[in-house]
Amino acid sequence: MQPITTETIDIDGCLVNTIQSSDLSLPTILFLHGKAFQAETWNELGTLQAAVETGFSILALDLPGFGKTTAADITPLTVIKKVLEATALEQVILVGPSMGGKIAIEFSLAHPELVSALVLIGAVGILKNKERLHQLPETTLILWGENDQISDPANGVLLHESVSGSELVIFKGAKHPCYLEQPDIWHQTLLNFAQKTV
Repeated sequence: MQPITTETIDIDGCLVNTIQSSDLSLPTILFLHGKAFQAETWNELGTLQAAVETGFSILALDLPGFGKTTAADITPLTVIKKVLEATALEQVILVGPSMGGKIAIEFSLAHPELVSALVLIGAVGILKNKERLHQLPETTLILWGENDQISDPANGVLLHESVSGSELVIFKGAKHPCYLEQPDIWHQTLLNFAQKTV
């Protein structure tokens, strides 16, 4: 099984902390994080290990000013694009919860050729991008906590209705970080979806 290591990538002077598997030639899942979290959150939750055991490569990164990545005057979209260039990744399954979901949406709209599939968890910024949601990839998985008080579950329904071919899964009884509250369901849902994309 692929070892999981921590690597620092210098993006225009911004030292970006990443957690990645050794063989990025396999289909790769790129994990962003929410405002109160970091790349290590996915490690602690067991998500990275579960993905590797299922046959995927993984890459999780700390956005500028979060986790172990230095603060820098560089946009998250630029960081993601240049990290993909530095790791020679041509396409990824992009995962974004909450704030990371907003960034994932905007990255997918800006660089559709780099995103083979999209996984959004309680994403914020839905209404801001409402007019362009239909341009997101059909292969989109939308996850929401039934009792999300940060991003209304109605946003998940709007996403689902806007993105032709998308899947919507509601985590019963869960709040905003539904993936943290119900990790077993999260892992099963994510990996079943990812396997269908390859």
